[in-house]
Amino acid sequence: MHNRIDLIRPDAPELALRGPHPIGVTTHEIDVAPGRTLTTEIWYPAHPDTVAGTVYHTLIRDGVTPAMLHGSASRNARPAQGNAPLIVISHGYPGNRFLLGHLAESLAAKGYVVAAPDHNGSTYDDQQDFAVTLINRPLDQRGVIDGMATLGGDMGALVDCDNVGLIGYSMGGYGVLVFGGAGLAASALKHPRAGTDAALAQHLAGSAHHDALRDPRLKAIMPIGPWGNAQGMWDAAGLALMDTPMLMMAGTVDDVSDYPAMRRVFEGAASDRYLLSFENAGHNAAAPFPAPAESWAMSDGLEWPPFNHYADAVWDTLRMNNIAQHFAAAFMGLHLRGGDLRHYLDGTAWPGFGPGTHAGLTLEHLHARR
Repeated sequence: MHNRIDLIRPDAPELALRGPHPIGVTTHEIDVAPGRTLTTEIWYPAHPDTVAGTVYHTLIRDGVTPAMLHGSASRNARPAQGNAPLIVISHGYPGNRFLLGHLAESLAAKGYVVAAPDHNGSTYDDQQDFAVTLINRPLDQRGVIDGMATLGGDMGALVDCDNVGLIGYSMGGYGVLVFGGAGLAASALKHPRAGTDAALAQHLAGSAHHDALRDPRLKAIMPIGPWGNAQGMWDAAGLALMDTPMLMMAGTVDDVSDYPAMRRVFEGAASDRYLLSFENAGHNAAAPFPAPAESWAMSDGLEWPPFNHYADAVWDTLRMNNIAQHFAAAFMGLHLRGGDLRHYLDGTAWPGFGPGTHAGLTLEHLHARR
């Protein structure tokens, strides 16, 4: 069947395998600020009698062509009982709430509630001035956590908003770093797309607004190809404020976020942190689901095939998705549940990988600064 987001390769690492829970999915409108409401897809562990299978109706990168994605969730299924930590997933610019749907389904099957919003102003069919994204992205991420904490009913009883993980791709990764503690440098205000009203100053390192953004509920962050450091958004002092445990994923030939610049984030942060590098992968490393069939044709509006938004020139997207699912399960399980999973983060022995299946990967670890 075309456009499946739930496939697992035979050579996938161990923790990419489907978790024990059936998956439910529902759509919710979350008010994150006065006049700002985000359409949010919520995946969650569902009642044991839930029947798998759903279709996600979305748009591809050109913002006009519809596509159908097929997954394992069940629309509006009854939530399971229990306690499920919250993970928020934040897409890039442009993107939408389904772009990392493969990861959302994988985590929900392992017992997490996953909330992925459409960030107004940076979706495929709503691309506003770039300053809107720079200002709102970390605020949206915090607002989604706040909104999820107010849910009532079975979902409110299920979701644990005191133990939160945050995953962000590209511009989502920029927001993850700001929310995770990396205050912006003064040079960020001079970025040509930062806006002219100085609203971005609220995210400056040491500002009262940025200090207030910090959130003790946030226990772990996973930026994938995070944008910004190559553009002067942070300096060494701002990066040194980033003290939230981090697993970063990056392609070594990423020419959008710039791999050396992402390495400097990894090296300059203060938290216990990991960097998973995909050798010779570009900006699409790990995050997007496999290119849908509808994206292969040339787009008159873009003047290039939307396929390029999803695919990598070297790596198989499904392989990267499965690897991301494996490490997300290990890292989030370690920090949100206290599970005995740290051995899966050993980049020398590669536990959970079959012989030779870690080829092209490097996993590095730096301990928290004391």
